[in-house]
Amino acid sequence: MKLLTKTNRYYLLLTTVLFIVASAVLYYGLFGALQHEVEEQLFNRRVYLEQRVQNGVGLPTSPFEYQMAVSHRPQRIGYSDTLLLDPQEQEMVPHRQLTFPLRVRQELVWVTLRKSLVETEDVLAVVLGVMVGVLGLLLLGVILINRWLGQWLWSPFRNTLRVLRGYGVQQDQVLTFPPTNTEEFAELNQALTLMSQRLVADYEAVREFTANAAHETQTPLAIMQAKLEQMLQLPELVNPELATLVSELYGATLRLSRLHQALTLLSKIENRQFADTSAQRLDRLLEEKVLQFESLADVRHVTLRTHLSGVPALQMHAGLTDSLVHNLLQNAIKHNHRGGTIDVTLTPAYLEVSNTGPTVTGDPARFFERFRKHQAASDSPGLGLSIVQQICQYYGFTVRYRFEPTTSLHTLRVDFAPKKAASTPDTQVSAG
Repeated sequence: MKLLTKTNRYYLLLTTVLFIVASAVLYYGLFGALQHEVEEQLFNRRVYLEQRVQNGVGLPTSPFEYQMAVSHRPQRIGYSDTLLLDPQEQEMVPHRQLTFPLRVRQELVWVTLRKSLVETEDVLAVVLGVMVGVLGLLLLGVILINRWLGQWLWSPFRNTLRVLRGYGVQQDQVLTFPPTNTEEFAELNQALTLMSQRLVADYEAVREFTANAAHETQTPLAIMQAKLEQMLQLPELVNPELATLVSELYGATLRLSRLHQALTLLSKIENRQFADTSAQRLDRLLEEKVLQFESLADVRHVTLRTHLSGVPALQMHAGLTDSLVHNLLQNAIKHNHRGGTIDVTLTPAYLEVSNTGPTVTGDPARFFERFRKHQAASDSPGLGLSIVQQICQYYGFTVRYRFEPTTSLHTLRVDFAPKKAASTPDTQVSAG
């Protein structure tokens, strides 16, 4: 919930409660004031009757019977409310009455004076209606003004959010915000600008280090590989122990080179250094990769089948697309068994690679971790599926893993469009 909406809701709740309380206070206040006026009129009429009796004049004959009543029996003295029948309207009408004792010609009687409250209720309804209407309009006006004022005051903050949403450190630019005269937002923008300056500087340092490390370490590794290859071809290596040692060194150098390339690729993906995109034909790329891995599949006696039912429209970096398909197929071949199968399915919505293989041991949620190997003795650096995961995150794809124990079938599926989580989603991990 937005802060302004949340504030307006609390404000509306508070003002509504105050409005109800104010209306109740207004009603009872007006009712009490009008009732006091009626009682004052009744009291004045009582004084008039007492003075009239003291002067030797009897009680007047009231033209309306219900306005004054005289009883020779004792009555409850004081003010009270009663309902009397209006002979004209033929309905019960509320009255306020005052009962008091009075001695008339040496005879004690109880006189009751009454006054209709109909006029009082009408006045109360009119006054209360006007006041409630005014308060309602005032409440509505305050809410609308507060909403407009909140949107106007918070517009610099929304501008800051808009700039932040469109910012990427790989743009190599410092954040710039529209000027504002609100001190708090100006301080926020200044702090964000300084932070972006540090981010750009750190990003440039990391990118420069990555580029230098990739260049400076790759050259010695290539030299070491070439020298070791030459040593393996020398006739002097008749000593089996020496030949084995050189061969192991050459294999370690190859693994180090592959590890270096994989880590460099991961670093570039995380630094978002693959901004260039173009339309990719995954069907053609799959055909090329299947041909490349055909010899490796034959050596391992693995049958590789493709099922193409559509071409997805993907805008990706060519190198990342190649790396994604390469690592998926390589993972399926490496973790297969002799006589196994690999099925590659491509549709406009997803790319799925299913392969037979041994049962997975351990927590599948950790298979995407770097240097996590399905087999500890494998010469693989354990970065293939980490690269797949990073590429999918880079483009907003979803990579899912599932295992069928009955058929020992491992399936990696890349959905090209992000999907909502289902009630029983597949585990988004894989072995590799």
